[in-house]
Amino acid sequence: AALAFNVFVLPRIGGKALWRAEETERGRSLGIVLYPAAVLGLLLLFWHRLEVVTGVWAILAFGDGMASICGMTLRGPRLAWNPRKTWAGTLGYWIFGSAGCFVLVWWTLHHQGESIDLGVLAVVSAITAAFAALIESQPIQLDDNVSVPLLAALMLHGLLMSAETWPAADAESWLRGIGLGALINLLLAVPAYLAKSVDLSGAIGGGLLGTLIWASLGPAGFAFLVAFFIIGTGATKLGYQRKAKAKLAQEAGGRRSARHAFANTGVPAIAAFFAATTPHAELYLVAFVAAFATATSDTLGSEIGQLYGRRTFLITTLRPVPRGTEGAVSLEGTLAGVLGSLVLGLIGWVVGFYGWIGVAVVVAAAFVGTTLESLIGATIERWGLLDNEAVNFLNTLIGALAAAGLMALVS
Repeated sequence: AALAFNVFVLPRIGGKALWRAEETERGRSLGIVLYPAAVLGLLLLFWHRLEVVTGVWAILAFGDGMASICGMTLRGPRLAWNPRKTWAGTLGYWIFGSAGCFVLVWWTLHHQGESIDLGVLAVVSAITAAFAALIESQPIQLDDNVSVPLLAALMLHGLLMSAETWPAADAESWLRGIGLGALINLLLAVPAYLAKSVDLSGAIGGGLLGTLIWASLGPAGFAFLVAFFIIGTGATKLGYQRKAKAKLAQEAGGRRSARHAFANTGVPAIAAFFAATTPHAELYLVAFVAAFATATSDTLGSEIGQLYGRRTFLITTLRPVPRGTEGAVSLEGTLAGVLGSLVLGLIGWVVGFYGWIGVAVVVAAAFVGTTLESLIGATIERWGLLDNEAVNFLNTLIGALAAAGLMALVS
């Protein structure tokens, strides 16, 4: 009803006064339509966990609304990664989003006859709102009424499940894992920086994510980060001069920044944490491996395809296009990507994350993720609605979700 009202009724009763300047120029407001559509989508996806719906809805309503008010009234310094937004607005988003999430999750659980420790709920709400604020602050053109609800809901759902294990968690073991993980990541980040494989932000961002993975899954989980880094860096450096001459090479000499780290490693790092802290370890483990496998497959497909691909086709039309075209695929690149995902899948089987069926699930999920990534590249990215890092993040997220879904079906 709200969706129909915003589409057909609101514009006719003065609702156009709520539109932003650019929306008035276009003659339509996508955000006013996407907001109720996003809430409807949350209800359909999480009908069995209504506290997730109300918590994220609170973050959208209170966090996003107060971010605008705080940003416009307090102003102050702007975000380094997005000059269009201020620290005041982002902090307002986090503070009021956290409070709204806390109240509505408690209210929903209370009326469902369930209970939760208020201290734990405060931490869960704060983490979810901070995650949502980070997503909302990213300088991508995709409407945040699409990106924030889905990703924040997945985060809140996982945190609420993992919160059940927090009282029994071995804090000393986690602290040891964090300390050892930080040391190992530092020892690896320094030579990677000196070898110009990463820049300073990439070394720091990758180190933080690597520390979370080590603390959650230990050396077995960290092996995937190392494998992805070695394979990805090797593929990027392979024939770099030739690719640079053809204007197909990655910028900055192939050095990877924090944006690259979070785009390719953010999803597996979150999956690793939930694998260690929720009752659904196997699903999150296969999602963890599949996220890395999808990222590896995408990197190999792009780099090998650009270097050795004889014929490249646009995935939406199957018409030949020049190498390097967004959404283009080649036989050579596709085979290289499948081989890369197979290697990651086999590592997961060897370290005991899952049985042999998990290998097939990982390869299939990686293929789904990279195929949809090509479709997104040929459409949404070419329209300027997403940048490359946002597409890579979606790529790993799709691969992880596909793997978890397939594993749930076959297990």
